[in-house]
Amino acid sequence: MSDVEIPEDHPRYESLLTRHRIEAGVEKGITSKQGLIAQGRGEAFDYLLGEQTLPSADEAARAAAAQLLLAERPVLSVNGNVAALVPGEVVALADATGAAIEVNLFNRTAERMERIADHLREHGAEEVLGLTADGRIPGLSHERAKVDAEGIGAADVVLVPLEDGDRAAALAEAGKTEVVIDLNPGSRSARVADVPIVDNIIRAVPAITRHAQDLADAPREELQYVVDSFDREEALADAERAIREGSFADGEGENDDSVESAE
Repeated sequence: MSDVEIPEDHPRYESLLTRHRIEAGVEKGITSKQGLIAQGRGEAFDYLLGEQTLPSADEAARAAAAQLLLAERPVLSVNGNVAALVPGEVVALADATGAAIEVNLFNRTAERMERIADHLREHGAEEVLGLTADGRIPGLSHERAKVDAEGIGAADVVLVPLEDGDRAAALAEAGKTEVVIDLNPGSRSARVADVPIVDNIIRAVPAITRHAQDLADAPREELQYVVDSFDREEALADAERAIREGSFADGEGENDDSVESAE
């Protein structure tokens, strides 16, 4: 989506590529300007995590895959940043788990909803929900309360990446099993999730897909065991420890950055 060429041997390749995808998303009208701020906040936490997937986050991704495979009506919720960063990866995850894809936005306009739906179709989605908006999530007064009654409204398991904390809490109150992808282990979204994945979405979504493909032929008993053996509190605590105890000593990290490289 970006005309900027970034050499793959650049030490900030993944980070710079992500930034340009968000910028391109804004230019294309699928990502809001507020999404730029949200991306920066998430990138700061990823920096503190060492820009790597913790073993506990990979375990969470496996539990997420099992939850989606066990679900009767799984739905993947997509906002502007998700659409800009991992559109094809979301479609691949939907294919691997049989989940529906639904667009849900805080800054909702009919034009932006259509652009995101078209963008997802360009990346292989056959059906995109969210435009009907004939249902509501109780307890919310803003636009993210609007959902498709036969999509998120009827879902038993919902993947809610890069989620607003109040909507995550409202979905939990509505009895939905939630898988949340959030780089901040202290966020409300992560704290209310049944399966909090503290990882960068560009790593987390493909990881869930890989685990779903690995578990595709597993009996329900095995899938349930994966879900039951996952310790959400320990996963959150492990991510917090990694952030608090991470080393910034010279030469010990792979996330060397500077003000200049952010330009």
